[in-house]
Parts: sequence; structure tokens; C-alpha cells
Amino acid sequence: MPTRRSVIAALLGGSVGAATLTDARGYLDRFAPLSGDAWGAATAATRERVATPYGEATVRYDDAGVPTVEGEDELSLYFAVGYVHAADRLFEMDLIRRRMRGTLSAAVGERTVESDRFHTQMDFASAAEASWRAVADTPTGDAMRAYAAGVEAQRTSEPLPLEFRLLDYEPDAWTPVDSMLVEKQISWGLTGSFRSLRRSVAADALSESAAATLYPERMDHDVPILRDGASESGGADAESAADVSGESDLASLSTWLADFESEPGVGSNSWLVSGEHTASGRPLLANDPHLNLMAPPVWYQIRQRRPGMDVRGVAFPGVPFVVIGENDAGAWGFTNAGADVLDTYTYETREGEYRYGDEWRAFETEERTIEVAGGDDRTVTVRKSVHGPVLEREGRRVGVAWTGLQASRTAVAVHELDRSEGREQALAALSKFDTPTQNAVYADRDGNTAYWVTGLVPVRESSAGGDDGSNETSDGSGEESVRGDRVFDGSAREGEWPGYEPYGQPDFDTGWIPFDEKPGVRDPDYLATANQRIVDDADYPYYLAEDYSEPFRGIRLWNRLDGIVDRGDVTPTDLRDLQRDVHDGRLEHYLPVLEDARSGLSDDARDDLDTVLDWDGEAERNARAPLLFVHFLDAYEGRFVADALGGLDGRRDASAYAPNQWVLATLGDEWFEPDRASAAADAFETARDRIESEGWETYGDYNRTAIDHPFDQSFLNYSRYPTDGSAATLFNFRVEAGAGSSWRQICPQDGTTSRCILPGGNDGNVYSDDYDNQLRRWANGEYKPMDRSMRGDPAVRFVGGDDE
Repeated sequence: MPTRRSVIAALLGGSVGAATLTDARGYLDRFAPLSGDAWGAATAATRERVATPYGEATVRYDDAGVPTVEGEDELSLYFAVGYVHAADRLFEMDLIRRRMRGTLSAAVGERTVESDRFHTQMDFASAAEASWRAVADTPTGDAMRAYAAGVEAQRTSEPLPLEFRLLDYEPDAWTPVDSMLVEKQISWGLTGSFRSLRRSVAADALSESAAATLYPERMDHDVPILRDGASESGGADAESAADVSGESDLASLSTWLADFESEPGVGSNSWLVSGEHTASGRPLLANDPHLNLMAPPVWYQIRQRRPGMDVRGVAFPGVPFVVIGENDAGAWGFTNAGADVLDTYTYETREGEYRYGDEWRAFETEERTIEVAGGDDRTVTVRKSVHGPVLEREGRRVGVAWTGLQASRTAVAVHELDRSEGREQALAALSKFDTPTQNAVYADRDGNTAYWVTGLVPVRESSAGGDDGSNETSDGSGEESVRGDRVFDGSAREGEWPGYEPYGQPDFDTGWIPFDEKPGVRDPDYLATANQRIVDDADYPYYLAEDYSEPFRGIRLWNRLDGIVDRGDVTPTDLRDLQRDVHDGRLEHYLPVLEDARSGLSDDARDDLDTVLDWDGEAERNARAPLLFVHFLDAYEGRFVADALGGLDGRRDASAYAPNQWVLATLGDEWFEPDRASAAADAFETARDRIESEGWETYGDYNRTAIDHPFDQSFLNYSRYPTDGSAATLFNFRVEAGAGSSWRQICPQDGTTSRCILPGGNDGNVYSDDYDNQLRRWANGEYKPMDRSMRGDPAVRFVGGDDE
């Protein structure tokens, strides 16, 4: 008879035999609604009165399951927030910290060993401890302690969520360091890119010129976030540097790391319109961050109130503060800036040591054990250099520097942002937002607006300066700065980051682009961000990024916003319509490729091709053309990988080396066998064959909300709803990647109600009415008020003394 843990581990791994499935069904039946013997415990209501060591607080829920938490002071508020987060999302919180600590396998078994190996070697836990040390003695540290105490009060007094029962383990105590791990997880998911390592592998396998074509430094478009050089920043020039000869054949390491880095194309939308162009005379702000779509969602919607503060929006479960939203003074949002904040280094090594300049240093080395439920434990060597962790695969190793491996003040920044009373206080808070790098937009009730890039961005040295400080530049680094889009020779001390301190506290004033010199502007007329290039390179003196998102959303956003503003008297309804825009700009970009396909198609296929060529580009669920188009794009990329990446034979997944879709459309005959036209025709036929085999008729048959619980069992998964949009539309949904608009908000600054929607529900309990109660409205592009009024008595009261 298998244990619950072994059954679920097998289910997660997709390797369950018939006999074991019978046992699994028996376990799952125990949790069947109304009839299973675990039903009562899994759906037990939270107590109405809870003892607290802090001041009094109350919790009221609206009809969407969104709590308003009110405390008589900060600590009573955040204790109650911790309790509420744990009541609704404790398993999600535990899963995040287990992933980042490298202890998933102790709960689920063999399936997650490689994930644990990577996260253990990166040692995110020590980085989280560094962040906690940096804020522990601040008011933010006090708030986080109160929050952790609230989580613990719930964890130790209420029935555990059914996932813990399925896996047959109890979660450890929650600590402020765990909240810092949640921050590290979000930062890694947005900025943890090994693109330069992949580029190096491609250059070795193909050629340097091929790599330059596939991964260009700059995509040719004229829609940066700051048009016409509209920035208040300045600084020192950055130089390019020639490639260095490091350790060759890093392909196996690069392929392994691809499983753990940030998803390609992770992005978001935001925009501002000043009061000069709105019907109310006050600014409008919109934001929809594009992240993984999960059950339950990555965000937790909440309203937090205490004397002097009323903040509404979304927080990450495990973190006490509202990250995106509004307070009584103003509103704010974030999109990913795409800044390059990770570098890799090769070394000359000998037994246990690496050369660093003129000296040999011993690797800092520690053996750690990965516990594996139902399997053999693993021993993992955690090795570190001056740059940070050293990752190894098949005898090849690289050192990794990442801004998130050091102490971060982001928790302080978000805490202060929640309490800000206007633009200048908000910008002061954002100056401490160290990780991840973001495009921040802000608007307030007084009519002020701002855009600014946040986060630590390193100014890299071309090589180490002398100890006497000679050749020192204006940033004090000792050498001219260089781009970070290559693998550096760590032994030659190439690409050093002055001020960087892995697993410690950095010098925040040395070696980073100063906040006032980051791209930013106060009171822009109007402004649009969609993860495209931030500024024209010639207009900005620092190296920011090696890669930005494809500009399809940026082009559409600027075009639509220009038209809306030109009409004048912009309203929140105009911005909701813009957020629901489903035009896929890839169609115009790929028209030459599609036309190339015609000569190689059958008559029936040409009819379908005409359907696509006559299409208006609107990715709507009831149409057939977008169904053909998105599967053509997938097949065309597959054909490119097969034809052009032969030099990467033997790599587990050569598609990881494919260029983005903006670049792919520009590649000519030399990249295909025998030419581009035949590849395009073959891809179109392949797309038609897949559509026919799946039985899809319209886009909505395929483009459905496949948002699943980590256990991927039908009774835990969200419902499937057809929806509009694609990876390249403002109304963003990527069905294959399981990502899209993870939260939508429209925030007018004229005193009227802001609108929002979440792709799922607040409650992580599958048996709750609030488990997925916003999903259908999200799929249909609908909204709800951000601050619905509460009725009736509080659902929970937090009082001093013993429980009653």
C-alpha cells in the first residue's frame, strides 16, 4: 500500500500505473465535496475571535472573498494580514519557500530533485537571510515580525489545507526570512536570465555573426517607453568589450539552467494619461502585470486599513504589503524593465581553487543533503566564488552574479509606498526598490504623475582597477564600464561589479546606476510601457539590457494611446477598452513569410491561408484565422530549429536557442532548407494538421483558461473558459505557457472607484465559493470595483488575551 506522499508524487510525475491509480482515487475520494471524510477539516471555518499579542483588528470579506483588514495600528494590522494570508494560501506560501530553499523533494519526491539541486546551489536562502538582516531593525522589520506571528497563529490553531494532508506532512513555522524568500522568488522569475550564456553557446556552435543575427543588441522599432529622449537622467558612457575566451562547450550547463530561469517573454502593460487629456482633469493609470497563471493565483487581493492609511490592491501571499494598487493619495503599478542584472563567469581552476587576478583562491565549499521522500537522499556540493554561486554540469562550471543574491531593501520600499502621501514620497520609496528592476508608474490625486526605472543595475568594470584607485571614473569603479551580454573571464576579473556583496549587504552608493540617473520622467503628457526598449540607446549613456520583449504590444499600445489622447477627454472606459485590445501585431510582421508559403500549399491549404491573409488581426475566440495563425507561428519556429540549429545537435532542447518572433520573421533563405518559402509552407500544413487532429474549429476551442493546481488533478484545477488574446496582444493570454494578465487595474485619480479583476479567486481552498469566482469575468474582460463596501459584522475579530 503506497503512502499518500508516494501517490501524489507519482501523480505529479505523471508515472502512475493502473494499480496505483486505484489507490490514488481512494485517497482523493476522501476529499470529495460533502461526502469525503476529510471534508469537515478541509472546509472548517476560521474562528470568529482570535487572540493577538498586538492591538485589536477586524476582517470583513466582500462578496468576492476579498478581505478588508482593519487594525488599530500597524502591528495589529499586519498580524491580522498574516493570519488571513495563511487561512487562504498557506500551502502556496509553503510551496514557494520550499522551492527557493531547495526542499521540495522532501514533500513530493524524485520529481523535483533537479529543482532542489539548482535552488540549493544558488543558495537563495542565504540571500533571503541577508535581506532580513538589512531590514530587521526598521519599522518594516517590526511589521514583518507581526505578519509572521499572524501566520503562525493561524498555522498552529486551524486545520491544515488538504494539500498538506494529501502529502502527509506539516509545514514548518513561518519566519520573516520566508517572506524574504517570496521576494527572491518573484525577483528571480522576472530577472533570472542566462541569455548571455545561451548566446555564447550559440556563437560557439554556429558562429559569432550568426549569434549576432539571432540575438541582436537592438530590435529595430521606434516605440521606446520614453520617446523623443523624454528622460531626466544622465551619466557616464558604457563601452562594448570584445569576447573573451572562457571555458568552451557550456551547452549542457546552459540547457540545464534553462529549466530554472525566468520565462522568455515575461511582461506586462501599464500606461499613464495626465489630467490635461482626461475628461475629469485628473490623471488615469492602468496596469496589468503578465505572470504565470496559477490555481490559486500568484496575487492575493486585499484592502488594508489603519489610522492614517487605506491601501487597496494585490499582495504576494507570504508578504504583508500591497505591491500594486492604490491608497488615498495615489495609485501605482509595475512592469518588468528587462534590465541585465545577472552575469556569468568562467575561471581557470585547479584542485579546489580558482584563479582571481594574480592570486589563487579556494572555492567556498559546503556539502548539503537534499531529502527525497520515497527515494534516496542526494548530496549536493554548494560551491561559491567571489561572484556568488558556482554552478556545474558535466565538468563545466560558471560563477553567477545576480543582484538578488545580496541584501535588498525592497520590502522597505513597498512598505513606504503603501504609506506614501504623494508623488515625491512615492519616488523616495521607489529609490529603495532594489530587486527586481521594474518600470514604475505613479499618479496621484493632486494631478502629479511619474515614470521611473527601479532596481539596482550594475555598472560593470572592463577589468579590475589598481588598488591605488587609478583610472577611476565618475562612478568610483576604477575602469570604464562594459556591456554585460557575454560570459566574462572571472580569472581576469572581467565584468566586475563594484559595491556588490553576494549574501551580504552591498554598498548601495557604489557601482550601480544612480536612481536619479535611471530612465525616468515627472509629469509625462502620457506614457506607455509594454516591456519594450526603454530609451533609444544613443540617448542614454549606461548599458541597461541585453534583451527586451518583442515590441508588438508596445507598438499597438502607443498607436492606440496616441489615438485616444488625440480625441481628448479620456475616460476610464477608454482605458478599459485599451486593456481589452486583442489585436495581434505579429500578423503584419509575418505577412511576407505567409505570402512565401502560398506556392507550396495544396488548394485547401491556400483557402485557409487566404483566411489568415484576409484577417484583421483581432485574436477573438470565435474566429478561425487566429487559430491557424498561432499554430503556424509555433510550427514555423519548429522548422527553423530543425533547419538552422543543426550546430546545436545533441542539446536536449535546441528550441531554447531560437530567436524571438520579431527576429524570426526577418530571417531569409539562408536559415532554412532549402529556402524560407518551403519552410513556411511546411509550417502552415503542420499547423492545419494539428488543428484537424485536435478537432478545433475556432480559436476559443484552443485558447482556453487552462489554469491548473500544482497537483494537476481535475477537482483542483480551475474551469476551462474560452477567451480572447494571445502572447502578443494587450489583452494578454499565453495558453501554452500558462501565463498572461495576472491582475488588471484601472485607477482614476478623480475620486471615483477604481476597477480590477483577478484570474481566479482569493481562497486557496478548492471547496470554497471564492476558489475561482473571478475567473469567468477575467476571461470575458470584465471588471469589479476595487473597494466594494462591506456589510454585516466582522468575519474575524483579533482581540487581546485568550480565545473565546
